[in-house]
This record gives sequence, C-alpha cells and structure tokens, in this order.
Amino acid sequence: MQAAFGGISTIWVVIGVGFVIAHLGLVNQAGRRLMSLLAFTVGSPALLFALMLRADLADVFSFTVVTSTLAVAAAGAIYLAIALPLFRQSLGDGVIGFMSSCYTNAANFGLPVALALLHDGTWVAPIMLLQLAVIMPICLTLLDIANNRGSGVKRHPARYLALPFRNPITIGILAGLVVNLLGVEVPSVVMQPIDMIAGIALPLMLLAFGVSLRLDPLPGKGPHRAPMWIAVVLKVVVHPFAAWAIGTAMGLAGTDLYAVVILGALPTAQNVYVTASRYAQGELLARDSVFWSTILSVASLLVIAALLG
Repeated sequence: MQAAFGGISTIWVVIGVGFVIAHLGLVNQAGRRLMSLLAFTVGSPALLFALMLRADLADVFSFTVVTSTLAVAAAGAIYLAIALPLFRQSLGDGVIGFMSSCYTNAANFGLPVALALLHDGTWVAPIMLLQLAVIMPICLTLLDIANNRGSGVKRHPARYLALPFRNPITIGILAGLVVNLLGVEVPSVVMQPIDMIAGIALPLMLLAFGVSLRLDPLPGKGPHRAPMWIAVVLKVVVHPFAAWAIGTAMGLAGTDLYAVVILGALPTAQNVYVTASRYAQGELLARDSVFWSTILSVASLLVIAALLG
C-alpha cells in the first residue's frame, strides 16, 4: 500500500498548498473561479485529448468493463432514486450528486492504487474511457441544459444534440478518440505543447479545491450535507459492493473480480468539483464528496485488499 499512500499524500499536499495560499490572502473567490475555469477550458481538454490519444481502445471491449459499467449505473441510479424525490434537487444538483456517487478518481488516485494493489496500471484505462467518453459528455450536456433553463434561454430541442460538441472537455475527448481510432501519428512538435498545457489541469484542480476548503464553509456543514453523505456512502461502500455482486454473478473471479471491486472503491474524482464550479451547480456537494470519499476510501480499499487480495 506504500504507493497508494504516496499517491494520496501527494494529492493532499497540493490541496494543502491551495488552503495556505487562500489563508494568506493570495487567492480570493474570483481567483479560485479563474483557476477552475482554466482547468476546465484549457488544461482538461488538452489532458483528455492526450489520454484518449494514447489509450489502448481494446480495453473498452474487455469483459470487466461491462461489470464496471453496471456498477456505476447501479450506484448512480440509487442516488437519483433517493436524492431527487427526498431533497427535490434541481437538474444541475442532481447531475453533480450522480457524478459524486459514481464518478471515480481513476487518474491521479486510481493509478497508484492500481500499481500497488493490482501490480498493473492499465486496469484504470477502461474505467477512464467509460467516464471520459460516455458519462462525462452526457453529464455536461445535462448541465448545459440546466444552465440554459436557469438563464431563461429557450432552445429548440434539436439544438441540445449539438451541446456536447460545443463543450471543451467533450471536444478534447472526442478529438483524442477520433485520432486514436484513425491511427494518426501526431508529430512531437504538436504533442509537446499539448502535453505542457495538459500539465496544468491536475495542479489547478487540486489548488482550487484547497482554496475552496479555506474560503467556503467547512466540509460536511450546510444544507447539502444529507445528499453529500448519501453520495459518499454510495461511492466508497455501495459502488464496490455492487461491482463485487455484479462481477460474481457474471462469473468474474480472481484478479478480474478483485480489480473491478478496487476500481469501484476509488473516491470521487476531483474534476467533479471542477465541473460543478464551472457550471455553478452543486459546488459544495461536489467539494465535500471529493473530500470525504478521498479520506474514507482508504479504509474501504484496505478492507477489500484484506478480503479479496
């Protein structure tokens, strides 16, 4: 678990730097929003393009990704079934809550965990592709619709079909997939600046998260507390249990079953908060879900390693 704890500590050190610079008055709320905006519109599209370009698309068709997909759907559906009628959430808050309950931190958290527990970092590729190519575009489209409703803008229903292709993150995902599928070799003179820009995405996400911890209400307090805890429990307990139950029913065993359960137990992804901040929907719900799931997932992963590893 040393590599996993190393990955966790790196994440929290960068978050801590964000907290400190906010405490010192170097960054205010406007600065935090600028950091999130740059991460969302500049860094993330470049990062996702590079990830999609270099991914092994054969992993998308592996049998384990079916189990992971069904586990994501189960955790997210349970959240919607509980939170929407109980708390009467808006469309935007419902989408962010859904993502908080099932959208996994497969990049900067999942990779060291996969290397430490599964001895193979490629296990995170299928879940990343599922999230980036399917879940994220759908959620971004719904958030665009929610923002249009809130601003009073009325669009023809057919125009909503074009919304995913106008979102910078979706454009980055789709562009990387297309280039990968076509087998086009991107020259290094093009990829080097893309990789350099992509490098700002994760630090800005984590720094903005740390700034939020200092300037916003403390995690776990406020009217969003109940749906937040529902999302956290679903993410670190129900999601991995659903992966185990579905995988067992589908005949998975050994390393395959262990891997899908480990992936299900990873915490809520940091870019859920960045997305919430960009759209001004469910920001505290996303921030606190990331905070508590990142802490509690350590215990969940240790239990899974003890039982299945």
